[in-house]
Amino acid sequence: EDESEEEPKLKYERLSNGVTEILQKDAASCMTVHEKFLALGTHYGKVYLLDVQGNITQKFDVSPVKINQISLDESGEHMGVCSEDGKVQVFGLYSAEEFHETFDCPIKIVAVHPHFVRSHFKQFVTGGKKLLLYERGWMNRWKPSVLHEGEGNIRNVKWRGHLIAWANNMGVKILDMISKQRITNVPRDDISLRPDMYPCSLCWKDNLTLIIGWGNSVKICSVKERHASEMRDLPNRYVEIVFQFDTEFYISGLAPICDQLVILSYVKEISEKTEVECCARPRLDIVQPLPESCEEISSDALTVRGFQENECRDYHLEYSEGESLFYIISPRDVVVAKERDQDDHIDWLLEKKKYEEALMAAEISQKTIKKHKILDIGLAYINHLMEKGEYDLAARKCQKILGKNTELWEFEVYKFKEIGQLKSISRYLPRRDPVLKPLIYEMVLHEFLESDYEGFATLIKEWPGDLYNNTIIVQAVVDHLKKDPQNRTLLRTLAELYTYDQRYGRALEIYLTLRHKDVFQLIHKHNLFSSIRDKIVLLMDFDSEKAVDMLLDNEDKISIDRVVEELENRPELQHVYLHKLFKRDHHKGQRYHEKQISLYAEYDRPNLLPFLRDSTHCPLEKALEICQQRNFVEETVYLLSRMGNSRSALKMIMEELQDVDKAIEFAKEQDDGELWEDLILYSIDKPPFITGLLNNIGTHVDPILLIHRIKEGMEIPNLRDSLVKILQDYNLQILLREGCKKILVADSLSLLKKMHRTQMKGVLVDEENICESCLSPILPSDASKSFSVVVFHCRHMFHRECLPVSNTVSSVQFCNICSAKHRGPGSAVLEMKK
Repeated sequence: EDESEEEPKLKYERLSNGVTEILQKDAASCMTVHEKFLALGTHYGKVYLLDVQGNITQKFDVSPVKINQISLDESGEHMGVCSEDGKVQVFGLYSAEEFHETFDCPIKIVAVHPHFVRSHFKQFVTGGKKLLLYERGWMNRWKPSVLHEGEGNIRNVKWRGHLIAWANNMGVKILDMISKQRITNVPRDDISLRPDMYPCSLCWKDNLTLIIGWGNSVKICSVKERHASEMRDLPNRYVEIVFQFDTEFYISGLAPICDQLVILSYVKEISEKTEVECCARPRLDIVQPLPESCEEISSDALTVRGFQENECRDYHLEYSEGESLFYIISPRDVVVAKERDQDDHIDWLLEKKKYEEALMAAEISQKTIKKHKILDIGLAYINHLMEKGEYDLAARKCQKILGKNTELWEFEVYKFKEIGQLKSISRYLPRRDPVLKPLIYEMVLHEFLESDYEGFATLIKEWPGDLYNNTIIVQAVVDHLKKDPQNRTLLRTLAELYTYDQRYGRALEIYLTLRHKDVFQLIHKHNLFSSIRDKIVLLMDFDSEKAVDMLLDNEDKISIDRVVEELENRPELQHVYLHKLFKRDHHKGQRYHEKQISLYAEYDRPNLLPFLRDSTHCPLEKALEICQQRNFVEETVYLLSRMGNSRSALKMIMEELQDVDKAIEFAKEQDDGELWEDLILYSIDKPPFITGLLNNIGTHVDPILLIHRIKEGMEIPNLRDSLVKILQDYNLQILLREGCKKILVADSLSLLKKMHRTQMKGVLVDEENICESCLSPILPSDASKSFSVVVFHCRHMFHRECLPVSNTVSSVQFCNICSAKHRGPGSAVLEMKK
């Protein structure tokens, strides 16, 4: 019932069925818990065995008065019961074993040995004014022995392993059953509280850890072995209090939960109406023990029946170790507290509207949760977001939650439509695996078409064309264009729809009208060249560069002649196309080179001269005529020189351009003496021209020829500098000639020495060599005979008698074969005789 944001650690439910029936007529006084069943004692002396759902399985009439305590061994086969009239019974639930004893005072406690089922552990203790131990001995007789007395009534006892802990009016004692020694005494902290009204609560956490709660004080005691050197006359075990702290309220029961404690507290409060102290709802707290304090983990107030009339002693806390179940017993109610599982955690998150966390928790624990389904949580989350007005987030969550469930997708889309939020979910609709009905996508597109053209265009671009009926959407767009025929967004979108529908011709017309950048991509992708034969001008107007490249790349689909014909009325575009064609291949458009002369002259003068130079199919007379008409001097000069009229070209440079440097350059290119003569004659009466000639013709024409022709008294600018330059150039030429002569002589001498060394070497003559004249072996077959052989340095060999007689006076002979081939001095003779 706590309204805070902190999640409770436990969940509660009443133990009903048979328990409800019992408590309508009787009141609960005590209860003990076994992992298989429950044993409930009442004020009317009855003991009921219950299953974990509270159904009655067995009933025992033990006494006519209140049952004080019930004890079970670990096997759950033997039970001990004591009552307010002094009766004690220990009996087997499934055997005939039974012990009966009636004391003259109320017996508050009974505890059977945890291993009572075994024959050598037939022991139990009872407590009234004394703590008695009963042991079964010879002939199945029970022998009692006093373990403790003299400190008031025994109020509580807990037996674990070989240790018995009990509480009396003075404090808590622990007995070691092996050594039969009492190993500790833990005194009460608050002696002002009546021990019968505020009884001590005892709980073994394990075989060596005892938890004590009394009044508002909690102690956690650890039983430890004493070191041998410390024993002397002391017990071999001792107790150390490891944790001790006080609570806000009075303690009615204790139980461990992992390393924490569950504490049942009796609470009193001041009534706002009467201002009198009264009983409040009991509290069940989970605390984390610290050495001298505790940290509260959770705290729950329990609305048990009749809590206004209960006292601290009326409440009990029992627990089942294996399942972490905690039973809160009061006279009129039994409440079961359980640790919350993932289903409970998710319940709490959903109750607090923390849907995101609930969904995450369900995904993490999907194998263990039983009550919840991830899909149900997700749908609840979507509805919650829509109620809050977070439509975009709700739509985004649909992707994750709805997955591939087409029915749920369509259901949610209709919900978004009902609240006018189809736009929100449009971005998240599935487009592949799964695919929804076409009607869903069409509904969304119509929503955008009515209010958001840009959003509509985006969806058409992003969504595959097979998601919806293209014809329906095309018609809707056409209807809207009737109202706004110049809307570029709608036109562009209509073109895309035509493309999806493979009506490429219509799409192309729209793209060209819009001058859209995707037009060339559309043509290439769908091979629409047959559709653009009559739209070449539009393409060129849109982007001449891309259009020309596309046309030239696809000459096999649209011929050069067709393009030129289409551009006949747009000569500027015709020039762009033919110029690009000429740059790619000088010969492909040769039939249009004559036309190109006029086009270059009109639209691209800078590229006219390069065209004239590179073209081999250009009619020179026509070109010359056009250039002369337009007074294109440079082009005219080039054409005149190419037609062989160099003198006219030079004259034009001198007269029209007045550029002596260009004239000199032209004369150098032609390398014609007559041209140099004309250039000198034209320049002889023009001092600036003479300066230019003196500075540049030194290496092509003898400067003396020019100097002799200069008239006496003519003033020539920079004459001295020009003459100095001529002398320097002449001196440089002399130095270059001398340097070259030295290199030539040194190389000649080196080669001569090399040739001499080569010719001084011997020449091998063997049986394989033949006479070059008679073609017989050069060496005789009979080596004893004398012979005469002539061997030339060129390696040709002759018999002496086969050589023709020389007519020259010189005694030096030369190889007839090499002499005939003008091989030079390398064919000199080397004579061999024997």
